[in-house]
Amino acid sequence: MENNSRRGFMGKAFGAVAAVGAVGSLVAMKSSWDPLPSVKAAGFTTLDMSTYEENQLVTEKWRGKPIFVLRKTAEMVAKQTDVQKERDVVVDGMHFMLAIGLCTHLGCIPAYKGEEDGFLCACHGGQFDWAGAVTKVPPPRGFDIPPFKIDGNKLVLGEAGPEYTKMKETGITL
Repeated sequence: MENNSRRGFMGKAFGAVAAVGAVGSLVAMKSSWDPLPSVKAAGFTTLDMSTYEENQLVTEKWRGKPIFVLRKTAEMVAKQTDVQKERDVVVDGMHFMLAIGLCTHLGCIPAYKGEEDGFLCACHGGQFDWAGAVTKVPPPRGFDIPPFKIDGNKLVLGEAGPEYTKMKETGITL
């Protein structure tokens, strides 16, 4: 009888040590999969939208991608169609075209040709208007809009706010 209880105790002790070791291994594996704090911090970019001038395209950088920011003039806003208005990001009464600056056809970076011409992709001749919608194929869709959140007169790239969520639900962006 005494021998059985000693054998049972040794089995339970070994099982407890193995369980603690397994939990420790899982914790270590999970922490190695998590992104570094520096990588997490690079995922968000804050833009002060009050500093942009009208009809001047500014290319920002977010997660290694070019982000086009174009503050529209009053004339541009007045000429917009309903489809173009849906793509607008409105911050503090100012209308902006905000987009990932890569052609949705093959990923080239289109050039901005002004208020009348919009964007021209030199790779295969695709054209986008100044709202980011396709005006000449081969691009299959308009510019993609990065996740954003409006915070006063600032825009936080990388965080999906209610405005972005609405755009995504209505199919304006992927």
